[in-house]
Amino acid sequence: MSEAILTPKRDAQICALIGTGHFLSHFYVLCLPPLFLVWRDEFGVSFAMLGLAVALMSGTTALLQTPVGFLVDKHGARRFLVGGTLLMALSISAMAFVHDYRLILVLAVLSGVGNSVIHPADYAILAGSIRKEFIGRAFALHTFTGNLGFALAPPAIALLLLVMDWRGALLLVGLLGVPVVGLILWQSRILSDQPKVRAAPRESGARLLTSKPILAFFAFFLLSAMAGSGMTAFLITVLGVLWGTPIAIASMALTGYMAGATGGTLVGGWWADKRGGNLLGFVTVLTLCAMGLILSLGLVPYPDLVLPAVALVAGLCLGSSRTPRDVMLKEACPPGEIGKVFGFVSAGLPLGSALMPVPMGLLIDFGMAWMVLPVVALLLGLSLLCAGGARSLAAMPRPALQAAE
Repeated sequence: MSEAILTPKRDAQICALIGTGHFLSHFYVLCLPPLFLVWRDEFGVSFAMLGLAVALMSGTTALLQTPVGFLVDKHGARRFLVGGTLLMALSISAMAFVHDYRLILVLAVLSGVGNSVIHPADYAILAGSIRKEFIGRAFALHTFTGNLGFALAPPAIALLLLVMDWRGALLLVGLLGVPVVGLILWQSRILSDQPKVRAAPRESGARLLTSKPILAFFAFFLLSAMAGSGMTAFLITVLGVLWGTPIAIASMALTGYMAGATGGTLVGGWWADKRGGNLLGFVTVLTLCAMGLILSLGLVPYPDLVLPAVALVAGLCLGSSRTPRDVMLKEACPPGEIGKVFGFVSAGLPLGSALMPVPMGLLIDFGMAWMVLPVVALLLGLSLLCAGGARSLAAMPRPALQAAE
């Protein structure tokens, strides 16, 4: 892509295209849970079987991200983005015609296959299409649109169920992906792949993903997701058990935390572009602030009016640290390897989210609810150690890095 067409307007167009697809990928994951009560009556299955649909979709996505990343790096991202988005959307629409729940599970897997394309393809395109001085905000908008998809899916499905049956609702939201694919095809000329490099030995990709810097980044993402999952799953319960906080107030605290974490991504993107410099230092300071505020929620009986504000600031600190984290990973990627690296490392996010709810629930079951928030803070502290190790190793000259490995 020539410098003449690298403009702020073009950046905005690319972010809108990529962000819309990312919004749908998250929206589709959480458009299923609001249907569980209806599906239980429709298909006569247990809640465990109903939960399996979401587990299969998310698990398939996490499992396939890395191999798809290899394909994106080798063959280019645009064709995979188009095909993945279309498969993801049509699989959701096809659920509207199903009368056997086993087919819902098959279609959930297919939607997960399509969804697995999103992260490696999106980051490869953003890295190849966006001006360097805007890349932090582009990554921030990418994360923001995904979080927005998670947030809007349940209320959107609930509203649709007021005016139509569940089949019509799924058909409608699934078909929303078709015009998005059309827009991506129509505007594909502005989407550039990451710069290509000379072909490398076949085993170099596996060696890259098992190198110490990339494994440290994977651990950073994994531990961060584990901490976030512990907060979102049990903050309401912990506040109720420890302080007798009413559900309405505790729910406001969780909403504040999630709103802060979502909005904070935009703050972090602006900082990465405008301030740059020591991104690790920025991430460290904000994460330490978030750790202190999260610990205080378990140690201090805040007044009901103050509690949501404290949670909001904690989420804002943590969310603001996330975009610089993504920029740090991009800077550590060798040229032409962004698809596989982001596919592998970002798989730590759904994995981390899946690992924590059961252990946290056991702590509460055994009367140790007071330990939940300290464990969250500990996980964030461990993630910082991984971040520091990843950054230090990635900055080493290649000969020194190979000696360290």
